[in-house]
Amino acid sequence: MPGARRNATGLHLIGDLYGCLCDHRLMHDAEYLEQFCKARVAAAGLTAVGSLFHGFGEGGGVTGVVVLAESHLSIHTWPESGYVTLDVYVCNYTENNRPKAQKLFDELQAAFNPSEPRLHRVDRA
Repeated sequence: MPGARRNATGLHLIGDLYGCLCDHRLMHDAEYLEQFCKARVAAAGLTAVGSLFHGFGEGGGVTGVVVLAESHLSIHTWPESGYVTLDVYVCNYTENNRPKAQKLFDELQAAFNPSEPRLHRVDRA
């Protein structure tokens, strides 16, 4: 119904991370990045229910997603450009997951150490 207020409000954190100077495994190694992301998800208090990460071969980047009970984390790396896109979205159906999403986003951003982060915060309802 248009205009109806939803109970499951959410927070969508989006980062375009330029000039990343980080552990090369974060940019190139799909298995390493997947385990790293899943550990950060758990540390933030969110619940991973599945994941899929794909590496693009020698010198290539990684694309991956961790599906969360609360929504998702997606990440894409371009090591040749030092560029990463980072996307964390959580719903707040049974509890306020915003602080957990922010913690996850902040820790991942810090790990990539971008010299020029462009960050966006979208409140969703």
